[in-house]
Amino acid sequence: MTTTFGVHSEVGQLRKVMVCAPGRAHQRLTPSNCDDLLFDDVLWVDNAKRDHFDFITKMRDRGVEVLEMHNLLAETVAVPEAKKWILDNQVTANQIGLGLVDEVRSYLEGLKPRDLAETLIGGLSTQEFPEHIGGEMLALVRDAAGVNEYLLPPLPNTLYTRDTTCWIYGGVTLNPLYWPARHEETILTTSIYKFHPDFAGKVNVWWGDPTKDWGLATLEGGDVMPIGKGNVLIGMSERTSRQAISQLALTLFERGGAERVIVGAMPKLRAAMHIDTVFTFADRDCVLTYPDIVNKIECFSYRPGSKKGTLDLRKNEGGLTETMREALGLKKSAWSRPAAPTTCVSAPNGTAAPISFAPRPASSSPTTATLTQTRCSERPGSKSSPSPGQSSGAVAAAAIA
Repeated sequence: MTTTFGVHSEVGQLRKVMVCAPGRAHQRLTPSNCDDLLFDDVLWVDNAKRDHFDFITKMRDRGVEVLEMHNLLAETVAVPEAKKWILDNQVTANQIGLGLVDEVRSYLEGLKPRDLAETLIGGLSTQEFPEHIGGEMLALVRDAAGVNEYLLPPLPNTLYTRDTTCWIYGGVTLNPLYWPARHEETILTTSIYKFHPDFAGKVNVWWGDPTKDWGLATLEGGDVMPIGKGNVLIGMSERTSRQAISQLALTLFERGGAERVIVGAMPKLRAAMHIDTVFTFADRDCVLTYPDIVNKIECFSYRPGSKKGTLDLRKNEGGLTETMREALGLKKSAWSRPAAPTTCVSAPNGTAAPISFAPRPASSSPTTATLTQTRCSERPGSKSSPSPGQSSGAVAAAAIA
């Protein structure tokens, strides 16, 4: 499929990006449930909204087309086929419980598109659901679970739009996420690419299907970087498994999506949950690293096997930075800082999902380029919380080219 959408670099000119603003889902965070929802603490939501709007404004001021997920989802569920597909996959006996499936579905079908989008992301609690519809079954659910029970769970991690789907050159993956608290997110993002008028029939899907059970094959976009020259870097982390990486690599090779997949074997720590929290491209030959983690990462490379349907896997001799230098054809350099600062918009890791991202023009003398590393002394954050002081690989995106 020919598509106008694609991400061909971590640091090229960003043209179009999807974000998800803080909202109802974040107002649901409490000291008792934030851990289950993968947040270290509750948010000051009004301040989060203000900061996020400022982030969006700065990107738009630089000519980036910014798409907000609540708006996209509202426009998507206005398409009857899209609404049916989402409800078929989210309002199920396993999620809602027998005795309330028909009632909850009827209630959701009666909502206006904007209200339905807010509910799909923000959740539906048993206390919000009308008593005259729920009847005795609703009373039972309330008595058994208390006021914090949700018929549809809030999805505060939709804030991290890079994780649920990730663009790799000319196609996208629909990712089976690691934590159960995030599984529903991919259904919503997939519905946008599948049914929204701006995307329907125009999106090339490499791998993934949120309606299937992927077992131990989990993939999150914070571990995936299309670094250029046909190379894809994927962190094998707490949240991205070897089962998913090998399947994705084979699909990319068979469909001409990439020539080499470099696997960075990371420690299984929540403090370094994604490779983009410890290794971030700031320019085509400059990376920000957290050396306490990065210096321990071993690299392996997948290439197409000699027979159809097979892979060739070999360990790389150098570490992560050396492997990146070799893959991109850059000269080795000593530790140093960039000669001059780069003006860019920074954001918490993963809070923007590039959709149209042009490759940065090559240097006029590529044979003389070097790979510069800038150390970051801050310890990476845990869970889904932003890493203090770190710029985001997702919005190297917002670098002003």
